[in-house]
Amino acid sequence: MKKRLLQNWAISKSWLRVLLIIILVIGVFFRFVNIDKKVYWSDEVFSSLRMSGYMHSEMNQQLSNGRLLTIEDLHKYQYPNPDKNLVDTIKGIISEDSQILPLYIVMARFWLEWFGNSIAVARLFSAFISLLTFPFIYWLCLELFESSLVGWMAIALVAVSPIHVLYAQEVRGYSLWIATILISSVVLLRAMRLKTKVSWCIYAATLSIGFYTHLFFILVAFAQGIYVITIERFRLSKTSIYYLISSLAGFITFVPWIWIIITNPQAESVSWANAKQSVFASATRWAGIFSRTFIDLGISPSDPGKLKIALIPFILITLILILYSIYFLCRRTSKEVWLFVLTLIGSVVLPLLVTDFVFQKRYTTSRYTLPSVLGIQLAVAYLFSTKLTSIYTKVWQKKLWSLVAFMVFLSGIISCTISSQAQMWWNKFPENYQPFPQIANIVSQGNKPLVISDTSIIPSIQVLGHLLDPKVRLQIVEKNQLPEITNGFTDIFLFSPSDFLKAGIEKIYNSKLQQINKLLWKVTKST
Repeated sequence: MKKRLLQNWAISKSWLRVLLIIILVIGVFFRFVNIDKKVYWSDEVFSSLRMSGYMHSEMNQQLSNGRLLTIEDLHKYQYPNPDKNLVDTIKGIISEDSQILPLYIVMARFWLEWFGNSIAVARLFSAFISLLTFPFIYWLCLELFESSLVGWMAIALVAVSPIHVLYAQEVRGYSLWIATILISSVVLLRAMRLKTKVSWCIYAATLSIGFYTHLFFILVAFAQGIYVITIERFRLSKTSIYYLISSLAGFITFVPWIWIIITNPQAESVSWANAKQSVFASATRWAGIFSRTFIDLGISPSDPGKLKIALIPFILITLILILYSIYFLCRRTSKEVWLFVLTLIGSVVLPLLVTDFVFQKRYTTSRYTLPSVLGIQLAVAYLFSTKLTSIYTKVWQKKLWSLVAFMVFLSGIISCTISSQAQMWWNKFPENYQPFPQIANIVSQGNKPLVISDTSIIPSIQVLGHLLDPKVRLQIVEKNQLPEITNGFTDIFLFSPSDFLKAGIEKIYNSKLQQINKLLWKVTKST
């Protein structure tokens, strides 16, 4: 009887692996489908400026002089070109974006130089990097749980996780950050198990790579330190000594960039975090952030309250699943396992929770919590693997947990399907950029259209430039200046104009302005 049960268990595990592989294939598909469809928004525009090697100040000076511009003139400051080299890229990051770590930007620049300049090619780099998540999280599960099945379950959860797919299609370093978190975690556990000098040297190298990937990797490294010290019972053991030496070596390589950040502060780049939030608003925001690990229907802060209320049951169910997974992990695994997962979850979440609730501001965004998302997915992967395959789980419990797992994967697939067809999503600030596709469509329909603006080139004009037809011409002037409009244009538009520009165009060119939407006006001759 026992032998028959074991046989059934083995067969169920085999079929489960097949289903998980199918989910993996679906997840890979979502990372590449319609990769250039969503609006190329401000964060990506800033990344592209850094890759081009041009300074923000250079671009403003060269484009805001009122001359006629083509779309290619704008793209000169969005893609690598012969006028600027890698040294210029590094200089631009140091001078204007020191808080953006350079590894991703440098790698992406090489990628574009090799494969060409376009939105799709730029985003493909992040998508391909995201594929490293699968072998790395599988390897981590082997080290942590000594179970290939947990590894496959974790792969499947990550594959159709809306938050992972979302950032796999952005020209930002989040996919690379996820990969470095996972590989450094794997190498740390291996070093603690093997206790060799080579393994600890490799760990030091992964730390160095992680430090140059994302600033918050420092918090992950600190959490790993807490884990090692706790497991070693706060003793100065051989493992503790090797860890301290490796961490110091990895940190020393990052000291030059710390000095760069200190001497080139970019306070204005985090000004969005100054928005005040009540405790209730912060709690609601955190609940939404964690729920996006498994379900994301694209609801943004600017959407109607009814949509947000409709999501409450799904968010509550997701939070209950997360909490129970952590509880189950702590009850069923050794200290070496559950403590690692908890420190990974808490690495970024705890500092951000404190700052959000103490200072009542919105320092937290979904992309900052990615290390914690990985920890949550590890806990859920262990829960599902155990509940679905254990010979000690009753039949009705297996059916129940099969349904729960099915709903989690279905939620992810539905979320990714909806997202893949959308041009705008919550992470791209739809309250700011929702009108841009419509504006580009209206302008591009003209025979010989001209767009005049005195707004900021970065990000507004560059975001619009990625949507406009190549036939469109632009004129950008400084504030309180008027352009010299040449003849030959059939349709003239003002994009996000100041009151000075609107009044000047009407007066000097004897024109009337027809407002199309909150950002676009059409210039017509007065009769």
